[in-house]
Amino acid sequence: MNDLLKRTLAGIVMIAVALVTAVIGGTWFAVLVAAAAAVMFYEWSRIVRGWGFHWMVAGFGYALIPALALLWIRERGEHKLELLLWVFIVTWATDIGAYFAGRTIGGPKLAPAISPNKTWAGLAGGMIAAGLLGGAWVVALGLPRLLLLLAPLFAIGAQLGDLFESGLKRRAGVKDSGTWLPGHGGLLDRLDGLVPVAMLTAGFMLVGWL
Repeated sequence: MNDLLKRTLAGIVMIAVALVTAVIGGTWFAVLVAAAAAVMFYEWSRIVRGWGFHWMVAGFGYALIPALALLWIRERGEHKLELLLWVFIVTWATDIGAYFAGRTIGGPKLAPAISPNKTWAGLAGGMIAAGLLGGAWVVALGLPRLLLLLAPLFAIGAQLGDLFESGLKRRAGVKDSGTWLPGHGGLLDRLDGLVPVAMLTAGFMLVGWL
């Protein structure tokens, strides 16, 4: 089985689990989020082992804050489920758009010292995909129009989150944060883009802009 097929199948399973638990909400979603946060912290702790206690504290916050943000989004506001799904759509669209645009177009590297495979074309592809799919969700469900602007902007945040985790791995000298997700590496490798999108969305909710 080639890498793209493994990546696709694993991605479909993860998306299905996330969507089902998000729709159910309550304990099921809370358990999934808590489990994901625990695995993220475990993978982080393996990457930064020997770097100092402050890195462990930073990792705890890195795993906990977006987890709380996702739970906040799911349980608060008029459009709680729809907004949570928008967060997922923007994150997934960014990842998929960046992957295929980067592979198809290539071109100048985005941050070669951190992640040699990422390109400016990938960044643009991720922004466009997030804007189109996130925007379509906003229009279809009548969500706040500010989200039309935020979708491509949060896509930048998602890719910065990806670059941040890539920087950690490069410093640690490891390729992936784990090996249990076929074609994807570890859970941290797949959720690094969700971290900033979840936190930014919850932040806009907290200040009353969403």
